[in-house]
This record gives sequence, C-alpha cells and structure tokens, in this order.
Amino acid sequence: MAWTWLYENAAGESIGASEAFDQRADAETWIGTAFEDLLEQGVEQVRLLDDGTEVYGPMSLRPE
Repeated sequence: MAWTWLYENAAGESIGASEAFDQRADAETWIGTAFEDLLEQGVEQVRLLDDGTEVYGPMSLRPE
C-alpha cells in the first residue's frame, strides 16, 4: 500500500501530491506537521489516497 495526499487549491483543482507513505498513520502524522507549509504554498485542501483510491477528503487545511 502507498498512502499519499493529493493537494488541491481553493477551487478544488489538483496542484500536486505528497511523497508516498507505507502506513496510513505515517501519512496522517505528516499532514499534521506539514499543513502550515502547504498553506503557504497555496494548498487549501487535501485528499488521502490509498494506492490511488480516495479514502477521504477533501479536508481543509484551514483551522475552523
């Protein structure tokens, strides 16, 4: 399994993806530490993919 984050801008357009993670927990931990940097790069929301299949999303990177 390869867990990746798909990056999207405010319009919901795909603008990139993260590195692949072997474990879901590693991917989720990473997004918790990287979200501020991603926001600075124009990423507004993300989707979690497992071998290309969406698990959940879109998830906003902005605090509620």
